[in-house]
Amino acid sequence: MERLDAEKQIRELQTIINQYNYEYHVLDKPSVPDAEYDRLIRELIQLEEQYPEYRTPDSPTVRVGGAILDMFEKVEHRSPMLSLGNAFNESDLRDFDRKVRQAVGDQFTYVCELKIDGLAVSLRYEDGLFVKGATRGDGTIGEDITSNLRTIKSIPLRIKEPFTMEVRGEAFMPKRSFEALNKVKEERSEEPFANPRNAAAGSLRQLDPKIAASRNLDIFLYAIADLGETGVESHSEGLDLLDTLGFKTNKERKRCADIEEVIAYVEGWVERRPNLPYDIDGIVVKVDSLLQQERLGTTAKSPRWAIAYKFPAEEVVTILKDIMLTVGRTGAITPTAILEPVRVAGTTVQRATLHNEDLIRAKDIKLGDHVVVKKAGDIIPEIVNVLPEKRTGQEIEFNMPTHCPECGSDLVRLEGEVALRCINPKCPAQIREGLIHFVSRNAMNIEGLGEKVISQLFHEKLVHDVADIYKLTHEQLIGMERMGEKSISNLLKAIEGSKSNSLEKLLFGLGIRHVGAKAAKTLAQHFGSMDALMIAKDEELTSINEVGGKMADSIVTYFEMEEAGELINELKAAGVNMEYKGPKPVSAAESDSFFAGKTIVLTGKLEQLSRNEAKDQIEALGGNVAGSVSKKTDLVIAGEDAGSKLAKAEGLGIEVWNEERMLQELKK
Repeated sequence: MERLDAEKQIRELQTIINQYNYEYHVLDKPSVPDAEYDRLIRELIQLEEQYPEYRTPDSPTVRVGGAILDMFEKVEHRSPMLSLGNAFNESDLRDFDRKVRQAVGDQFTYVCELKIDGLAVSLRYEDGLFVKGATRGDGTIGEDITSNLRTIKSIPLRIKEPFTMEVRGEAFMPKRSFEALNKVKEERSEEPFANPRNAAAGSLRQLDPKIAASRNLDIFLYAIADLGETGVESHSEGLDLLDTLGFKTNKERKRCADIEEVIAYVEGWVERRPNLPYDIDGIVVKVDSLLQQERLGTTAKSPRWAIAYKFPAEEVVTILKDIMLTVGRTGAITPTAILEPVRVAGTTVQRATLHNEDLIRAKDIKLGDHVVVKKAGDIIPEIVNVLPEKRTGQEIEFNMPTHCPECGSDLVRLEGEVALRCINPKCPAQIREGLIHFVSRNAMNIEGLGEKVISQLFHEKLVHDVADIYKLTHEQLIGMERMGEKSISNLLKAIEGSKSNSLEKLLFGLGIRHVGAKAAKTLAQHFGSMDALMIAKDEELTSINEVGGKMADSIVTYFEMEEAGELINELKAAGVNMEYKGPKPVSAAESDSFFAGKTIVLTGKLEQLSRNEAKDQIEALGGNVAGSVSKKTDLVIAGEDAGSKLAKAEGLGIEVWNEERMLQELKK
């Protein structure tokens, strides 16, 4: 083929395939069969491989994913990507409306849009060509995920006018794609994603764009960040312009004349949201006029002209088929409801926690009951109540057992506790759960040793206690199911690497009753070594801030056991570190840091530090990081998607920082 003919054919194929993409992924009106589309793509790939000089940045072939990245570069947004304030009920919406009226009078309209549960992104176009895409990040600086965003077929690689502009949208994973992805993960015995939002965020933060390309993500555009010379005077006009340029916007939006229409729109979608092919978690309400938006202005972190109504936790009815009992690492017997599978807040739920026997009695739960289920915080399934009016007389009273379902030992209820416990130290369930706890992220963090692998090792009698983990060999692992050479090599490296963890990781991993991750760090900082802690007495332990009588008794009792001493010696012999490696804590009196002596709460997703890293640095400067907001809280640091803690802080008038402000202070 002549080069000129090849170039002409490539351009024609690019144009027609991009049009087919637009029809299928934006208009949802495909005009050709999938087989014809696939044939044209294969033809284009072949021609572009033969004549690579004619491959352009807007070719549909770039959507299959390019080279693997080393890391994500930082991108500064040309205009901030502000987060929205939240409304949780009708009263909050009316309060928002009152403030708008006070600022601009009565002559205005609202635009209501579905709040897509995904990941906010910014797309940059130059002369109509898509050149850069980034995450929201802290609102000022995000991460360059251009390669991954190119794989989303509803994002136009070239728009229909040669505008230079920045647009904002929400990338998401449709329910169908989410279900298919989790099915593959389950077949591979991998941990499934909790919900489509996490799956979308995880897909767009892959360094290999081919992974993002395989996940079938989608996007809705919701704003133009820099209107420039477009002549647009309202938000709704901006959305119409996005449609004209070839972007995909959500067609369920509505202009509302007043707050009454807004409330009616919200109430309608509370009922209809389960029928959508994607997840939404609320409704966004915006003042339509851009001039009035400008007059209303913004706070440091959110616009005064918009608010996000957050849906109440979704509640559904299903049938309680059975109650399963599990034995935890401390011997506590936990009942779990086995449910007729039902979809709640974006995922299929088959189990719900029942906590203990007292809760079952208080809610009058019986086997066979129709029960109302919701996800606490849209995460953890729980039974809200039963529906006694639906009982047929076939329901069965549930009674807790008198003996451990794993080892058959007598169960006891210790004074002051609601849980039944197995107190047999050789109970196999407790040993297995203790092993799972030891390798978990906040403990020794041994990647590759998940619950399934630990259970298999325990079943095969390859591990009996945590010291046995450090005795595992290639020969023992090679015969195990789904254990190839690479998996074994990675696992043994992870086990070896965990030996150098700081003392607090080991101390938490041992699972001493009442010693959580925070207490483990406090003890490690105070004593410095395992040897010093092992000989500590009650008086010295209780003199430490945060260590009470129960915890002190538990620590002393644990180390008095002969088996504990033998276990520590085995771990020492295996080369496991027994010293504290972190920074020594600084008292508020010793530190001149802003954080010294202050109570600080971290909430939302941080981009540049993990929550634990931020916590460690603040505490090293004399600050105290708490888990909940109260009147005693001095400062809240809010990352992306901060929720109820941020709302409570704002309600109490507590100072709020973003991550960037925190990092500036940490560097001083």
